[in-house]
Amino acid sequence: MPSREQARLLCLPCQEHLEFTGIGLQGTEPLPWWSLGAYDGAFRRELLGLRKRPDPAMISALARSLGATLPDALCRDGLLVAVPSWKRRANPLPEQICAGLPLPEAALLRRRHATLGQHHLNRQLRERNQAGSFCLSAEGERLAEQGLRACGDLPAPTWRKQQVLLVDDILTTGATAQAAALALGQGGFQVAGLLCLARTPARRRHAP
Repeated sequence: MPSREQARLLCLPCQEHLEFTGIGLQGTEPLPWWSLGAYDGAFRRELLGLRKRPDPAMISALARSLGATLPDALCRDGLLVAVPSWKRRANPLPEQICAGLPLPEAALLRRRHATLGQHHLNRQLRERNQAGSFCLSAEGERLAEQGLRACGDLPAPTWRKQQVLLVDDILTTGATAQAAALALGQGGFQVAGLLCLARTPARRRHAP
């Protein structure tokens, strides 16, 4: 029988198409995170295309492979929370990544206000841009206040024991994830880290 990792990894032709030298990156700053690979080259072009023209089969395959990078404990006890967008035409990838992972999902967050586009902002400006931009959704507030309601498809008595995994498509400086994690933490939720498809390389991450 194949292992969990072997069963979920992308096929070799797909890995070659995306120019992967291996699957799975992880780190601990500015919060624990797991990703499939670097946001560069063919993989970057693929993700930019998927934002405009989502391909459910491809996104599902990427999500399954992403799930194989997680520690076993989070595979058993994780609760997915997609990072919401403030734009009317929202980025579809976070929600679709969640749909491709075998873990319960809950819409615990909403955007409090709009933020600037961050493509040309450095770390400090991104942190300032995202500060206070998230708060708990109506469902998140009910759970935080009462602690007994059902959370998505998760049984009500266990939700506070779940390790929340934020889900986004790209991690650059982590300013967005940090702001989202802060809002969840203030509501009493335990944030284990961030799941993302790609991590921006350092040479782009620290651009002025």
